[in-house]
Amino acid sequence: MATGPTNQRSYTAADEVKENLFHLQNTKDLDPLLDRIGDARFVLLGEATHGTHEYYVWRTEITRRLVEEKGFNFVAVEGDWPDCYRLNRYIKGYSDQDKKPIDMLRGFERWPTWMWANLEVAALITFLKDHNAQLYPDQRVGFYGLDVYSLWESMDTLVEYLEKTDPNAAALARKAAQCFEPYAEDGQLYATAQMEGLPQDGLPQEGLSQSCREDVVKLLREIRAKAPQYDHDPEAALNTEQNAHVAVNAERYYRSMVGFDDNSWNIRDTHMVETLNRIANFYGPGSKAIVWEHNTHIGDARYTDMKRAGMVNVGQLVRQQHHENEVVLVGFGSYQGTVIAGSRWGAPMEVMEVPEAREGSVEELLHNESAEDRLLIFDRYNPKERFSKVMPHRAIGVVYNPEYESYGNYVPTVLNARYDAFIFLDTTTALHPLRLQTDQELTPGTFPSGK
Repeated sequence: MATGPTNQRSYTAADEVKENLFHLQNTKDLDPLLDRIGDARFVLLGEATHGTHEYYVWRTEITRRLVEEKGFNFVAVEGDWPDCYRLNRYIKGYSDQDKKPIDMLRGFERWPTWMWANLEVAALITFLKDHNAQLYPDQRVGFYGLDVYSLWESMDTLVEYLEKTDPNAAALARKAAQCFEPYAEDGQLYATAQMEGLPQDGLPQEGLSQSCREDVVKLLREIRAKAPQYDHDPEAALNTEQNAHVAVNAERYYRSMVGFDDNSWNIRDTHMVETLNRIANFYGPGSKAIVWEHNTHIGDARYTDMKRAGMVNVGQLVRQQHHENEVVLVGFGSYQGTVIAGSRWGAPMEVMEVPEAREGSVEELLHNESAEDRLLIFDRYNPKERFSKVMPHRAIGVVYNPEYESYGNYVPTVLNARYDAFIFLDTTTALHPLRLQTDQELTPGTFPSGK
């Protein structure tokens, strides 16, 4: 556990001061947050779950204001690069202009589909597309995926593209793709094969007993050497190189899954930061990025129990790699409500109850003060602030079991150091996945009809 704020002398209740606290009812109430952001280049927006309507709505409102008022250049999310890159081309007017945002989002097929294939993200994409339509091509706002999971999708994209543009690199891409073929697009199977080196029913022993790392590294080197040639559209080189990086880091990620430490987590978050920096470099010096990820990724890991486990995350690395005035981390949390999640990995999505927050937690403290939604802005690391001590802070993933709430789903956190600001929404509701909805549409800041 990082102890920056807590190494100071102890303060009594009489010494304690409150953070800057603001009511939060409409987009105008975000003014103090926009002031806190100032000229920052990286604004990271969290969420305490991957299935809450209000988190998406408020992040969309913050994003809209940052784009319109402060000229932010792109949005980067906890999603797969190939799927998000299709959205990037769509909102910039490069492809699929005959489709609606909902049609584009139906392309997200990897579980958990609801994270991006939902009405709330359709509202974000609608805003970005409409905003871009008023701009010259080189001024349009982008949309990208930071995650590492899309190994097979990225390989398919590389093979298809390179066969048309670069025969030598295409041969390397086909060889790498063939190495992964025996694993049936199953990262867990690939990881297990690296540990056991044993044949599985119906799978060739040679494919299981060797790593594919050498093939994907050779491919990446070839692509990086030739990237300037990939210029049939403004972002061809970025897209091609990024898919190669995904292949290399995804292979490493899946291979690390057989270990007994947290290296796979660190590989994933380091990959996401490297991707963020690569996109920022593409947009040029002074470019500005908005990141959408779970609190466990964007909240500085040094101020949670993740540090003791040797884990780093996106928020920590971005703070360390850039000037502290260039980075603003915004966490989210709620006291009770409903959420979309699965009972196990790969399970059908369902609406689940989120029970009242646990005693002694950040969420319970704020609820007991008032059931109003609020914006908290911290004096970073101030040891006198009431959130400068370690408190439980709720975190719900794509897999959730409410019955474990009393002893799970909480991260010990120094809130005023983990984040620069925090949005507390007392009661929240489940988001609206496309696979559970009719052809409704959702505009930024509004609920679907009947909800």
